[in-house]
Amino acid sequence: MLPLVVVLTIIAIKDGLEDYRKYKIDKQINNLVTKVYSRKEKKYVDRCWKNVTVGDFIRLSCNEVIPADMVLLFSTDPDGICHIETSGLDGESNLKQRQVVRGYTEQDSEVDPEKFFSRIECENPNNDLNRFRGFLEHSNKECVGLSKENLLLRGCTIRNTEAVVGIVVYAGHETKAMLNNSGPRYKRSKLERRANTDVLWCVLLLVVMCLIGALGHGIWLHRYENILFFNIPEPDGHVLSPVLAGFYMFWTMIILLQVLIPISLYVSIEIVKLGQVYFIQSDMDFYNEKMDSTIQCRALNITEDLGQIQYLFSDKTGTLTENKMVFRRCSVAGFDYCHEENARRLESYQEAVSEDEEFADTPSGSLSNMAKPKAPSCRVHNGPLGSKPSNHLAKSCSAGGSGDGASEVLPSRQAAFSSPIETDVVPDTRLLDKFSQITHQLFTSLDETIPDPPLEMLYIIDFFIALAICNTVVVSTPNQPRQKIRISSLSGMPIKSLEEIKNLFQRFSVRRSSSPSLGGKEPSSGIPNAFVSRLSLFSRMKLASPVEEEVVQTGESPQGSGNSLYPVETEKLHDDTGGTNVKVDSLPEQPLASNLCYEAESPDEAALVYAARAYQCTLRSRTPEEVMVDFAALGPLTFQLLHILPFDSVRKRMSVVVRHPLSNQVVVYTKGADSAIMELLSVASSDGASLEKQQMIIREKTQKHLDEYAKRGLRTLCIAKKVMSDTEYAEWLRDHFLAETSIDNREELLLESAMRLENKLTLLGATGIEDHLQEGVPESIEALQKAGIKIWMLTGDKQDTAVSIAYACKLLEPDDKLFILNAQSKDACEMLMGTILKELQKQNPASPEQESLGDHLYQQSGLRAGLVITGKTLEFALQESLQRRFLELTAQCQTVVCCRATPLQKSEVVKLVRSRLGVMTLAIGDGANDVSMIQVADIGVGISGQEGMQAVMASDFAISQFKHLSKLLLVHGHWCYTRLSNMMLYFFYKNVAYVNLLFWYQFFCGFSGTSMTDYWMLIFFNLLFTSAPPVIYGVLEKDVSAETLMQLPELYKSGQKSEAYLPLTFWITLLDAFYQSLVCFFVPYYTYQDSDIDIFTFGNPLNTAALFIILLHLVIESKSLTWIHMLVFVGSIVSYLFFALTFGAMCVTCNPPSNPYWIMQTHILDPVFYLVCVLTTCIALLPRFVYRVLQGSLFPSPILRAKYLDRLTSEERIEALKKWRGAGKMGPMTTKYADHSAAKSERRPMSGPSDVFAMMSATSCAVEQGNLTARETVLDSDCSETKTLGMVGPSKG
Repeated sequence: MLPLVVVLTIIAIKDGLEDYRKYKIDKQINNLVTKVYSRKEKKYVDRCWKNVTVGDFIRLSCNEVIPADMVLLFSTDPDGICHIETSGLDGESNLKQRQVVRGYTEQDSEVDPEKFFSRIECENPNNDLNRFRGFLEHSNKECVGLSKENLLLRGCTIRNTEAVVGIVVYAGHETKAMLNNSGPRYKRSKLERRANTDVLWCVLLLVVMCLIGALGHGIWLHRYENILFFNIPEPDGHVLSPVLAGFYMFWTMIILLQVLIPISLYVSIEIVKLGQVYFIQSDMDFYNEKMDSTIQCRALNITEDLGQIQYLFSDKTGTLTENKMVFRRCSVAGFDYCHEENARRLESYQEAVSEDEEFADTPSGSLSNMAKPKAPSCRVHNGPLGSKPSNHLAKSCSAGGSGDGASEVLPSRQAAFSSPIETDVVPDTRLLDKFSQITHQLFTSLDETIPDPPLEMLYIIDFFIALAICNTVVVSTPNQPRQKIRISSLSGMPIKSLEEIKNLFQRFSVRRSSSPSLGGKEPSSGIPNAFVSRLSLFSRMKLASPVEEEVVQTGESPQGSGNSLYPVETEKLHDDTGGTNVKVDSLPEQPLASNLCYEAESPDEAALVYAARAYQCTLRSRTPEEVMVDFAALGPLTFQLLHILPFDSVRKRMSVVVRHPLSNQVVVYTKGADSAIMELLSVASSDGASLEKQQMIIREKTQKHLDEYAKRGLRTLCIAKKVMSDTEYAEWLRDHFLAETSIDNREELLLESAMRLENKLTLLGATGIEDHLQEGVPESIEALQKAGIKIWMLTGDKQDTAVSIAYACKLLEPDDKLFILNAQSKDACEMLMGTILKELQKQNPASPEQESLGDHLYQQSGLRAGLVITGKTLEFALQESLQRRFLELTAQCQTVVCCRATPLQKSEVVKLVRSRLGVMTLAIGDGANDVSMIQVADIGVGISGQEGMQAVMASDFAISQFKHLSKLLLVHGHWCYTRLSNMMLYFFYKNVAYVNLLFWYQFFCGFSGTSMTDYWMLIFFNLLFTSAPPVIYGVLEKDVSAETLMQLPELYKSGQKSEAYLPLTFWITLLDAFYQSLVCFFVPYYTYQDSDIDIFTFGNPLNTAALFIILLHLVIESKSLTWIHMLVFVGSIVSYLFFALTFGAMCVTCNPPSNPYWIMQTHILDPVFYLVCVLTTCIALLPRFVYRVLQGSLFPSPILRAKYLDRLTSEERIEALKKWRGAGKMGPMTTKYADHSAAKSERRPMSGPSDVFAMMSATSCAVEQGNLTARETVLDSDCSETKTLGMVGPSKG
């Protein structure tokens, strides 16, 4: 029992220390202090987080961490906005807006908890961070819907807001943050599952050995039943029967031979894995200086699975690419603008490495010199939760600006998605020329005396307005983190005309009404009063009364008509003649466009806002009620923000509803995936056939431009608009309000409401955004494919974009045969799969059923095939009836690209391959849409990129760049698997070898359960003397150097085939252990036969020889011996001798009548003892030693050959590697491919768009010339659907 107690004690101590560490962290967090309203003391008092309960009113200041999930009731911001940073929750560092509940926005003073009589009803606690359903019922029974926009989540930090007050709805373990924190996920590795099976074999072996012992003891007693010397009666004279004695002996043998079951193996495995994780995290090659991060090993028990991966499923955007969205091209009103100057800037651009380094000036042709955006001034605390009492952090924050404390503000990090490569956009000269024709005079047609402006001009204006306002971007400035652009005082400003005063008055009134048209025409007073009254419920969507609008609109002053589009150093206010009156220098609250800081939730949004700013359509400010845009010669335009329909993966688009300041109409601006927008375009128009025909032409031209963008690897988005009447909008808003206030089926109702709004759209244009490949991605993918790993790309992007990126990152090669699986029905999908499969089987005669998952036929025959499948077709392929055919088809392909895949489809694909093929899978991604895929795979890897940390939090391993995956798998994965496999086999070997010594002795002691060794020696042999060497071996063993493993990815295949730990290897190891135990027992036995030595004197040579055999066995198996190995080996021998000598000298009557007294001292002086030990050790290890010598000399494995390379000089090593690669070619096709890859490896990692397009064209030609019937069939089937296909823009692949 002692070994079991020791093992359990070690595990308990380890778990106890871990629990204590968690307890201290929990205690620190629970004792953080926050301000909670006390009804007894009638004021806010300090209270610990752990004492916060549901219904408490909490007051927070800037930079404080939110202690519980609370509904926002008050904000010091005049618009009822609270900015939060969710990096403590999901890692996203950009600011997000939260809105005070409707009905509380207009409060001039802080909400009084004593006067709060409303009732809040919300859904039960859940872990969905992106959903909150409920309503607030006022005392007058009026209900207001609650959503996630009104909820402040625990773990987030208040930013850029002086103070907020909220009421707690979820506290403690019911908060969404706590419900999402399920702790590290436990996964059982493949090797561990195999070891569990082998432990059961050891249990079976133990039972067999004990049965033999029990049977032998019964036979022994039956044979000598009448000889009392062998059958001693009980004290009462009763004699046990041989059968009953054999039964008792079975359990005695269980106790004696229980060491056969390696209980301590599990402790050793945990220690070894901790050591492996330490070395992985200490590898400096994983360190990313730019992000100041390194690899994170979040799962400690599956490191060895890294060395057995067979299938790799990768996201595209942010995983293979940088997720730095750069505006490249756009199509407006059917005209393509290629932005050649911007393309040349990107080619020559070299981004600064240092954070403080100023980037280069914008090239010629740029509209503005853009300064590096600075982070908000109050964001000075980015430390870990609990590093400082949060209520003290607010004292460093000022909501109104820098003031006197500006010099004390610490420098902060750059805003998200604002690197110079993303913010610097050089306008297209053709589009710039058309912009110069835009003046306010174009819109004087509102008085019906001048012809309408050109349709193209209107499209251009609406297109860039949509880019600027159809988003959720937060606007801030360096000195004032977020402000509304207003004029606070008239003092000190030279006023020259009444029109100017009216203009300033209009700026004062910007919050209460829309900006009027520049023509000065009053809106129609015929708006029904009922319409206004119906909307009075919605304080954030108010419509100004006709009287208010008249006052404001008559004060509008049009901008000068002759102004140049190019920016001036200071913003100017103009009168009717365009005369300059007031300079922006006297208006400290109006920053230059270059000083504005945009906090975007996604890089796509940021790229479009920066593109609009390049054309002087500058997003100036955003409040819950309005958005201000400074549009070139038109001047400031203030859009009344009526509603926002956020992006979701079902609709694949987002929309904003605004009241247009020029026309005073309700306009819906929509942007989204082309596949979603094209289906919603208006098919008929009441304005006449000519306009309808023109729209069809624009649609066709835009679709061609979209296809071209996608072929160049650009992410595409469509921009559209819709004009609504006030009555239509009021009716929609009434239904939408009912959906918002619903708790049950809210998502379905909101989706239906959005679908009713987003239809009959007018297409404005499209954008093409480039997402650069990450550094080292092509080389990493090439190495992983050489390692025998099949790589699938699962993305939500368009087919052409996904294929283009696949070529650029070497996932597909120009010589590959590319098959496209695109069908609109299940039957068509089945037929196409059969056709493609037949074509592939012509190249590979072997049937798919005979294909081993570890041996890829395409590598042997030289055939490389790629399969592209769309999301709709994937839906058919994942159905039960087609799953087998789909897997047969993909097994024949080197690469599979799944485009238009939803997050659910990604996880279903991974689950299908893992479960049906029984292979080891790895999924890697960087966004929230990759979480399900990461969790389903055997190993999930998250990339800490620009889309937050949700993928990282759900992953087993987290890296900062895709290129790190190659070393993680090829080097550390190989090492971890090899080390742990050999260590586990060694554990089984040493236990069986030592226990068998006791078993063989039973044949000479009547199977009496007697041991020839003292019990303390038995206990410490496995627990102390031989426990450290295998642990050191498992942590430090290095069969091949890291450099060689990276240069020869083929070595990884040994882990895929589990060559180090096969069932045959396990049984051979046990047979070797049986042989060595036989030698170790019978050599001393025949040496001391017929002598008069006692039992312990006979057992001492056996123990000593067994120790040397077991340790030297490990030396033979080790590929690398360091001083640490030798120190541990010597330490084991010294500790054994020390214990034997000490125990033999002190234990005089430990085990009477026999005892180990002075036995080791006697044997040390006996030459026969040394001879027996040496002879026994040599005979026992001779077969294994001879086998290893012959294996290394006559038939070396690839691992042994690679080990030889490590001993060569650099010149010899280069020559040897060339010979290795030359010998590894399996045919002319493979040789040709390898030479082509080697030539291409000299190029830069990311091909330019033209190179990718040329590559695509060359591939298409090559395939078509091959006269592949399957290819032609698929392409014919696909052609009819090409125009309906689009690309997901805001969603990432």
